[in-house]
Amino acid sequence: MLDKNLLQSTSSWPFVEIRKLLKDRKDQINKKKKIIFQTGYGPSGLPHIGTFGEVARTTMMINALSHLEKIDNELITFSDDMDGLRKIPDNVPNKDLLKENLGKPLTSIPDPFNKYSSFGEHNNELLKKFLKKFNFEFNFKSSTENYTTGIFNNSLIRVSEKYEEIMNLILPTLRSERKKTYSPYLPLCPETGKVLEIPLIEIDNKSHKAIFDNNGKKFETSIIDGKCKLQWKVDWAMRWFTFDVDFEMYGKDLSESAILSSKICKILGKKPPNGFAYELFLDEKGEKISKSKGNGITIEQWLKYASPESLTLYMYQNPRRAKKLYSEVVPKAVDDYLELTEKFESQNTKDKLLNPVWHVHNGNPPKEKFIMTFSMLLNLASSSNADDKKTLWKFINRFHKNISPNNYPMLDSLTNYAIDYFRDKIKPEKKYKKPSNEEKKSLLNLAEAIDSVSQSSSPEDIQTVVYSVGKKNGYEKNLRDWFKLIYKVLFGDNDGPRMGFFISYFGIKETVKLIKDKVN
Repeated sequence: MLDKNLLQSTSSWPFVEIRKLLKDRKDQINKKKKIIFQTGYGPSGLPHIGTFGEVARTTMMINALSHLEKIDNELITFSDDMDGLRKIPDNVPNKDLLKENLGKPLTSIPDPFNKYSSFGEHNNELLKKFLKKFNFEFNFKSSTENYTTGIFNNSLIRVSEKYEEIMNLILPTLRSERKKTYSPYLPLCPETGKVLEIPLIEIDNKSHKAIFDNNGKKFETSIIDGKCKLQWKVDWAMRWFTFDVDFEMYGKDLSESAILSSKICKILGKKPPNGFAYELFLDEKGEKISKSKGNGITIEQWLKYASPESLTLYMYQNPRRAKKLYSEVVPKAVDDYLELTEKFESQNTKDKLLNPVWHVHNGNPPKEKFIMTFSMLLNLASSSNADDKKTLWKFINRFHKNISPNNYPMLDSLTNYAIDYFRDKIKPEKKYKKPSNEEKKSLLNLAEAIDSVSQSSSPEDIQTVVYSVGKKNGYEKNLRDWFKLIYKVLFGDNDGPRMGFFISYFGIKETVKLIKDKVN
């Protein structure tokens, strides 16, 4: 059992947020004896890492809650799959099929991948599949299902009862042209099946029917049973009201929407949930990642190149700071995970609670000793042009003869990730420097010096030899240029490993051969 005083004082953000939630919503929580968390997702494109991040971070808060209070809780993962498709994503096949169905609810549009009954269902199933890989516990809810089965009916009627108040709140936030046509209700056209954004003429709170102006033609429909859906900000508030949500995090770009939806939730009659605005996820160009663009790194790509735990760690760190999400961030994220996991065992309880891997593994990270960093494995793969993990294990066993994939499963998984990352991301980008005659001479001097070193020498002693050769060959004032030369010629990159450690693992004879092959 963890010390309650430590749990109440630790500054790790999941504990800070859950303590705040317990305090702010004490009355609501005591009344229903349950806490409802929600995450939202719009399946207008393939699910991206930002959606995963919301579930991962909320789960960390739920884990923190379990150590503070024994309170029943639920995590709702909500899909706004009744929304009309407004634009065609760049990263899907059969774009003409989607073009024919623009404006229709995502669950009414055929699946361009030909796997499921609709585009919305395809993206929903993809998201659920990803989340289950991480063993998250969640209750998936579909907008289409909740509208069409009548679960939202009472809340939709409540919106109609509070129609004037809601309109008086929203209209001042709109441009003058938008004010003329705005309605919180979006009817489904019985002829085209599209979600219409048309003006509402009148609403009857007894019959629950509304009359709309559809390009000059009056159009009557019910506001319940899935015949209408709500505009985004009203819809968000209505979900909070319906499900009695206590907490939801969202991207910083939705902060203004969250403020307005909170006010609408109050109008409907409930206290809005606690919120947490996280900074956005960016691609390598610094642009926001987007479902429709498919920019940045996908969840599938991350899981091809690194462990689920490394991705969860990346989500934990600095949620209020913008994060770049593209393939080049993966190696550092993996090494950060390895370093923090190795450090965990020797830390006191207070520091363990501040260690991010506590939250990645809910206080019980793996105890396998890490023999080698991911960066080192990538350098070994790169310098040897390895195309299978057996090559990497040969280097590992040079210094660790008694270990194997069976008793070091995490290291074994790292070798698989390293091969895939090298093959897809490093090998195609390599640009080897062709050394000048003077540089060739310096590198051959290095090969000769290394060749005289015993394989049993320590990495530190080998590193000293590399330093010494650099100084003797004119780099004594700028050893950085010396190592830059080595990296560019041997590895085709500006950066590389600490050479003493690399040579130890790669081998004296193998390194000498590598230098001579690259120089000649």
